[in-house]
Amino acid sequence: MAHIIVVGNEKGGAGKSTVSMHVATALVRMGHKVGVLDLDLRQKTFGRYVANRRSFLSDQGIDLPSPDYRELPEIDQNNLREGENVYDHRLSAAVATLEPDSDFIVIDCPGSHTRLSQVAHSLADTLVTPLNDSFVDFDLLAHTDTDGVKIKGPSVYSEMVWNARQLRSQAKLRPIDWIVLRNRMGAQNMVNKQKMEAAIGQLAKRIGFRVAPGFNERVIFRELFPRGLTLLDLKDVGVKQMNISNVAARQELRDLMKSLNLPDVTIDF
Repeated sequence: MAHIIVVGNEKGGAGKSTVSMHVATALVRMGHKVGVLDLDLRQKTFGRYVANRRSFLSDQGIDLPSPDYRELPEIDQNNLREGENVYDHRLSAAVATLEPDSDFIVIDCPGSHTRLSQVAHSLADTLVTPLNDSFVDFDLLAHTDTDGVKIKGPSVYSEMVWNARQLRSQAKLRPIDWIVLRNRMGAQNMVNKQKMEAAIGQLAKRIGFRVAPGFNERVIFRELFPRGLTLLDLKDVGVKQMNISNVAARQELRDLMKSLNLPDVTIDF
C-alpha cells in the first residue's frame, strides 16, 4: 500500500503547498513513484503548482521528474446510499486510483475545515503541519495564557487530529506520525522565538507530535511557483551558481526530508 502523507492545518499562508510540492518532487527525484492530490477545490494552489510545472517543461522542451497529479473524480450522487457523503467517495476513489502505481501519495489540504480535509487526516500515515512561527498560528494547535507560556488546552485542529487518530485506532491502522514544522521563520524577535520554541515543545509532549524545521521565509519560493519548479530543479534549468540563500534553502529541504523519516527513503541530494 502507498504511504500517505497529508500536509494540513486549518490556516492559510503557512506554506502547505510549497511543502507539498517540494516533498513530492524530492521523493520522485529519489526514484519513488508519487501521486498527489489537492483538496482545496477552490484555490487549488498545489494543483496550479503542478500545472505550472507541466507548462514550463513543455515550453522549454525538457523533462524533469514530476509527481502524478490527479483531480478528484466526480461521483454520481444517485448511486450513493442514504447518509453517504459524496466527498468521502471522491477522495476514496482518487486514492484508489493512485495507490496501485504509487509508493507515496501526497495530499495537500485547504486552509480551512472541510469534510475532505477531515477524512484525509484519518488516511494519513504521516501528517505534516506547517506552522508560521507566531502565536497567531500556534492558537490553531492550542490556547495559551496571555504571556504565551502556559498552555490552557488544545484547539480545534488538534482535536480534529485526535479524532483522526481515534478512527485509525478503531480500524486497527498504524498510528499517525504527526510532524509540526516551524515554517516561514524570519528575522523575528528572539524573545518570541524562544517562547514559541518552549510552547511547541511543551505541547508536543502533551498531545504527541514531533517538531521539525521547515523553510525560512525566502524570495526564491515565490519565484519558483510560476514555473512549477523546486529547489532541486535549479541546476537542471541552467542555474549554474546558486547564491547563499538558495544553498541554505536546499539544506532546509534536506533536513525536512530527513525529519519526516519516511519508509525506504534514503536522502541522496
